[in-house]
Amino acid sequence: MTAAGDADVLVVGAGPAGVAASLTLVASGRDVLLLDKATFPRDKCCGDGLTTGALRLLEELGFDPARVPRWRVAHDVRLRSPSGREVRLDLPAGAGQFAAVAPRIDLDAALLAHARARGVRVRERTAFARLVRNDDRVEIESDDGESFTARWLVAADGMWSPVRKAAGAADDCYLGEWHAFRQYARGVTGPARDGLLVWFEPDLLPGYAWSFPLPDGRANLGFGILRGGRHAVGDMRELWSDLLARPHVRAALGPDAELEDRHSAWPIPARVTDTRLAAGRVLFVGDAARTADTLTGEGIGQALLSGMLAGGAIVRRGRTRTGLVHGGEARAVRAAYSRAMRREFFADHRMSHLLGRVLRSPRAARGAIRVAGLTDWTRRNFVRWMFEDEPRAAAFTPRRWHRRFLRRPGAFAGVRD
Repeated sequence: MTAAGDADVLVVGAGPAGVAASLTLVASGRDVLLLDKATFPRDKCCGDGLTTGALRLLEELGFDPARVPRWRVAHDVRLRSPSGREVRLDLPAGAGQFAAVAPRIDLDAALLAHARARGVRVRERTAFARLVRNDDRVEIESDDGESFTARWLVAADGMWSPVRKAAGAADDCYLGEWHAFRQYARGVTGPARDGLLVWFEPDLLPGYAWSFPLPDGRANLGFGILRGGRHAVGDMRELWSDLLARPHVRAALGPDAELEDRHSAWPIPARVTDTRLAAGRVLFVGDAARTADTLTGEGIGQALLSGMLAGGAIVRRGRTRTGLVHGGEARAVRAAYSRAMRREFFADHRMSHLLGRVLRSPRAARGAIRVAGLTDWTRRNFVRWMFEDEPRAAAFTPRRWHRRFLRRPGAFAGVRD
């Protein structure tokens, strides 16, 4: 039997990345102890949108969207060009889910319950405080002095990752590539009540503003800006008031829309190609590995995938027997994880970075939206590419080609909306 504080693998952080790593590990018979400083359900600043890629990963992990009470399937997205031109792109109908909106307070709690049901041991209200050792095994202490030991540690503890700092892999000057701002609204009666809306405002490029629908006439509203761009991060509250006053935004929300509670702001780390992915027996995933898409700021799919890759590397290269081990095992796991991350992330990250540079120009953004809406073929394929039905740079990575490219059904094909 394993002592309460011991496990094969410790995971710090019970968001999507940590849960994905935990589920991957327990599916291969590993004993996993998942720690989080919060008590669930807890909110997380997010746009709440789920791409096709994220939905496919949730399905692969055995997750049931019925666990999320406010899960909302999306059927179309409406893009507004910097010129004011609007294009509606319909997601494939009758073939599964290609986009959904799920409040993080619901989604993360449901994912954690799913992990528990699959055999992951969970400790809430347990904050990481100190990394004691990280050589032939990992030992950590919580903020109340409790010790936990394991052969591996997966750090899924966010942008400011205390584990990364304790492992000597932090960059104290790093503030993220993007900054986002979110607030919920109720009483939405305009087009934002039912559709995904994305506004490419000239002064936000390459960022954008959004409205994502939730049940009962509610919506998740927000915007994201590039750090160091035209608008300073400190001006986001004033910019938010200005955005909400713009006629097309007011019309989208309807005359009775009211903002709920307080707004939230958060940084978005998107530098996976230029960061340490592991240190000793610690693997970094999700925001701790800076995996967010540098074009859109989307991070849930990336968090899930990095967690699954970390779990897979430990399963393939990490031994299960106890006793004296050598540094070669840790090197093998780190190398396997790094190879998997390069294979699955780096080309897409570089493609997103290049496209983001292009979209800084209002003229280029107008052209992209015009092309997207040219024909039925461009509308159909652009929206699938936009929602990462295939990896962002799949067209330039032949190893990822397959016969059903951009023609696969969506996720949860057997689940009714």
